[in-house]
Amino acid sequence: MTQTDNLLALDPTAERDMPYQAGSPDAPARAPRPKDAATLILIQHAQSGPKILMGRRASGHSFMPDKYVFPGGKVDRCDRFVDAHDELHPQSAEDLSKANKTRHPRAFGLAAIRETWEETGLLIGKPSSLPVRTLDAGWTSFKAAGIAPHLSPLRFFARAITPPQRHKRFDARFFIANAEEALYDMRPARDGAEMQDLRWFSLDEAFGLDLPNVTRFILTEVQTRLQSPNQPHSPAFLRWGRTGPLMDRL
Repeated sequence: MTQTDNLLALDPTAERDMPYQAGSPDAPARAPRPKDAATLILIQHAQSGPKILMGRRASGHSFMPDKYVFPGGKVDRCDRFVDAHDELHPQSAEDLSKANKTRHPRAFGLAAIRETWEETGLLIGKPSSLPVRTLDAGWTSFKAAGIAPHLSPLRFFARAITPPQRHKRFDARFFIANAEEALYDMRPARDGAEMQDLRWFSLDEAFGLDLPNVTRFILTEVQTRLQSPNQPHSPAFLRWGRTGPLMDRL
């Protein structure tokens, strides 16, 4: 286990990433219970170098407004049961099962695909006539395109539980995928109500954005992965303990 004190110096709101302190001015009455979430890091391999899809959260959000993040959001109950073109890589499914007794691994991958569709208009899928078994608006519109989710290109990459000092908290599972393999087509991402300024950023550009500390940590993991693609990578697990942020590997 590693103490990650350097995270506290990454941005002006670092005090929000300290351990929960009841009674402090910004703190909720008690540390909220984290909600399961899933995030997708799409990598486009351009001639000029790798590009990463990111966007700015809308100003009206109560959770991290105006911060640049990867597409993602809360896992919904229906996600687990959506029919898919294929399933997660066995190693990803195994790693997701560690310390997780309440969600089936595929629910996280499918949530990442649905949220990417809802927030960016990009389809992670293959042509299919599989039936729609849910009334969820996101999945209904996804399937209306004649597409089924394509899970096998997604690799479970990291897990992070957001700091207890914040009014909303998420237990996020991060997936990484090559855009050329995962995307149904290379249509441009579209801005929406949740995310704006969606673009493919180089690593240098991404590090220069206004990022939450967790996102900056994950970007550092991405950079390491891209610099040594043939080295084995165990998913990082970032969370906050009594003394601050801690990291180990699953």
